[in-house]
Amino acid sequence: MKAITLLGSTGSIGTQTLDIVREHPDRFRVVGLAAGRNGTMLAQQIREFCPDIAAIRDESQLATVREAIADLENPPTLLVGEDGVAEVARYGDSESVVTGIVGCAGLMPTVAAIKAGKNIALANKETLIAGGPVVLPLVQEHGVKLLPADSEHSAIFQCLQGIPEGSLQRILLTASGGAFRDLPVEKLATVKVADALKHPNWTMGQKITIDSATLMNKGLEVIEAHFLFGLDYDHIDIVIHPQSIIHSLIELEDTSVLAQLGLPDMRLPLLYALSYPERISTNWERLDLVKCAQLTFREPDHHKYPCMKLAYAAGRAAGSMPAVLNAANEQAVALFLQEKIAFLDIPRLIEDVCDRHQSQNTAQPSLDDIIAADRWARQAVLDASQKPAKVLA
Repeated sequence: MKAITLLGSTGSIGTQTLDIVREHPDRFRVVGLAAGRNGTMLAQQIREFCPDIAAIRDESQLATVREAIADLENPPTLLVGEDGVAEVARYGDSESVVTGIVGCAGLMPTVAAIKAGKNIALANKETLIAGGPVVLPLVQEHGVKLLPADSEHSAIFQCLQGIPEGSLQRILLTASGGAFRDLPVEKLATVKVADALKHPNWTMGQKITIDSATLMNKGLEVIEAHFLFGLDYDHIDIVIHPQSIIHSLIELEDTSVLAQLGLPDMRLPLLYALSYPERISTNWERLDLVKCAQLTFREPDHHKYPCMKLAYAAGRAAGSMPAVLNAANEQAVALFLQEKIAFLDIPRLIEDVCDRHQSQNTAQPSLDDIIAADRWARQAVLDASQKPAKVLA
């Protein structure tokens, strides 16, 4: 039985991970849980999974959690705030830590887990996008495994099993195209939040669903793939695949192309990251290619999805620029979800802030540099959002 810790337990990644634990109680034991602000759900999870330790990032929810678990005979150690989440990440005999915290907030607890010798099931893109220059050396120093737990990078990782070193020539990341893949580009100026949250294939949290609509999620995945698999940006491509059956592909030096296929279900990459190198039998729905009927592909429209080019440019700039890109995107998406900016303001704001950062880009950033760049970029987006749209263009 593998002991695991779950960061971001009340979000989409967290609840699906707990579905896996629920289905395989003989395989996995929950040692620690950490949540952001949903104290009611965290308390329910504590009652069901009986962790040794738990944390709630939002201090205002602490009383809610305490009251809801007051009758437990053996309640967990209950912590609060960012320090509490980091303590959960490094705690005890957990072998694997699932990093499901959305955004750059997941970086510090992931670093804490790595330093404590925990293997990482990486479901938080921002850990490598913003922190790659710091995180990868720590992974090597502490001898831990960094296993991708999102569908695209898990697909690449699965395809690479048994492939000789040096054979990988190209990565093809598949994209559903998001909520607006069939919407004419000229109509994007008037789309609303509710429209952008209607993902055609996947059930995800709000932030990642908006990223899918802008295709920034693929841009961020390009940067993450660069850090995970070592290819340069000229050899990492994006292709629109509306059915979301092929989760990504690799091309080898002999021109062979390998793909990983499956129904759109985040539990599969999560399960593989937790059970690697084993394969665990499940009773989930099986892929029927006859029912799929067609698998289609098309080139992404860069005019429709400008965030892709912004991500490639930030990745190539390296240093602290990917952290700025990521933070600017997080802040712009938050403003859009609050209906304070329009959908097309998201790429405009990101580009404005990245352009301003060029002269400040730190070539080899420390963790403090990354955190400072993240903080600066968020404020820069807030400032730029107050300016007339023509200034952002």
